[in-house]
Amino acid sequence: MRDDTPIPASTTPHANERLAVLFALSAVMLWSTVATAFKLALVQLAPADLLLRASAVSAACFWIAAAMRGEWRLPRVAWPLALTMGLLNPVLYYLALFEGYARLPAQIAQPLNYTWVLMLAILAVPLLHQPLRARTVAGLVVSYCGVLLVLSQGSFSAWPAWNGTGIVLILASTLLWALYWIVARRADTIGIPLLAWSFTLALPALAAIVIWQGHAINAGDLRQLGLVVWIGLVEMGVTFLLWRRALALTRHTARIGQLVFLAPFLSLFLIGAILGESVTAWSVGGLAVIVLGILVAGAPDQTPESDSTA
Repeated sequence: MRDDTPIPASTTPHANERLAVLFALSAVMLWSTVATAFKLALVQLAPADLLLRASAVSAACFWIAAAMRGEWRLPRVAWPLALTMGLLNPVLYYLALFEGYARLPAQIAQPLNYTWVLMLAILAVPLLHQPLRARTVAGLVVSYCGVLLVLSQGSFSAWPAWNGTGIVLILASTLLWALYWIVARRADTIGIPLLAWSFTLALPALAAIVIWQGHAINAGDLRQLGLVVWIGLVEMGVTFLLWRRALALTRHTARIGQLVFLAPFLSLFLIGAILGESVTAWSVGGLAVIVLGILVAGAPDQTPESDSTA
């Protein structure tokens, strides 16, 4: 999706680029906090419960943004798309992601989740009819070697006893996120109203899941509320809008896009500093190899501008 908000004529191109970098770096700094926030919140809340509350905050954020732009209505033809997008994100994607984070250390879950870019490159072949390039294959091999480094932690003969379900859920989340962005290609000119409606349509399904799991829907204490609001705004809401704005302002999308690779490394630093996890050199090195593979593979042709999530 792209932001088509016109840039004031008085704003110079040089100033636009400075603003683009400012918006992009703000988004990157905020995104780097979400893995830590996930783990802190999941200590107190079940994944579905956390997702329901955070999605409600995100929906409110998107509605406020839509109101500020004077965009409320969704074309009738877009309703099936809004429902499909809402089921993919936030319902299926974040349920898989949060359930995976609940079962794994953050320094393991976060690099694995970052491989959604690779899954997008794979799915682009059958679903977008894009050719499988040699550099894409090379990048996939490099990045998934990085995944093995993260999971093995350097002990290839006796791997650490990670939760297998958690690993499968995180890897499944990469598939769901890639599918979401392929579906979102059809929403290129609809923008924020579609996001507002898709998150709103997801709320009844999430509430039903929470009730089915036997959790009470309540406000929670101030600590829970703070974490929920942070995740809802930073992971799913305002940060995405900041990133969209950065891409709208810049004439060098690829250059701005590379800033997003700072987020996972900053995230590992916060995981160690705040969560107290002993972040290993294998986790950092494995993440670096994953990012290297992504850079080698390159982006699929004409993929939508997106965030890196956690």
